[in-house]
Amino acid sequence: MRITDSTPDPVVLAELGQRLARLRLERNRTQHQVAIAAGVGDRTVERVEREGATTLLNFIRILRALGLLEAVERLIPSPAPSPMELLTRAGRVRRRASGTRALADTDQATKAAWHWGDQGGSGFA
Repeated sequence: MRITDSTPDPVVLAELGQRLARLRLERNRTQHQVAIAAGVGDRTVERVEREGATTLLNFIRILRALGLLEAVERLIPSPAPSPMELLTRAGRVRRRASGTRALADTDQATKAAWHWGDQGGSGFA
């Protein structure tokens, strides 16, 4: 079954559970073996495979026990910076976020900045 945006949540959960069961069987592992490796109860593995219902933590533990945790990287990849962000950063790595104080300091510096007519004299060099 193909999961799409229009697939109801309970159906998605059931499909994920069935896929985990098939992958477990392909690896020739019992539910009990997976439960022990994942550090969860046998009933948890059974419930996940039957209806897909579990906590995210238990799901991650079961994925790890089946050697499937790296699939999460493909599912939710780390966001890459945009091309414009790469140009403006020019190789610098951002180390902290600017807060409201930094914005206030910038506003004061702008107010104290030089303005036309402040140079004195004729203004021509």
